[in-house]
Amino acid sequence: MAVSKKEMSPCPIDAMLSVIDGRWKGTILWRLVDGPMRTSELHRSIPGITERVLIRHLQELMGDGIVLRREEGSSPGIVRYSISKYGKTMLPVMERICEWGYKHIARVKEQAAGSHALS
Repeated sequence: MAVSKKEMSPCPIDAMLSVIDGRWKGTILWRLVDGPMRTSELHRSIPGITERVLIRHLQELMGDGIVLRREEGSSPGIVRYSISKYGKTMLPVMERICEWGYKHIARVKEQAAGSHALS
């Protein structure tokens, strides 16, 4: 049975995936690993993401306590996003997912190269 976004699934994998679901959330978090970034910096670092989607995902990640938004008191106002202390608890998991992702990318490329060699 499907669980709505407002309900917490009893499955821990579903609970984690509900936080990082969406096409861009993992990429946003990966970009923030190196430190705080302005919205424009994040936007430029993620080809293909619209500013509207970026803002929506940042708001959702803030709502889940994964990302922090800090306004700097200058004119015009500068906003920087960073991974929260709680969000940093996800970093070991993200690193493992990244390791697996690299292996998967290599495997897919090998399979594609193998199928081209047979052609």
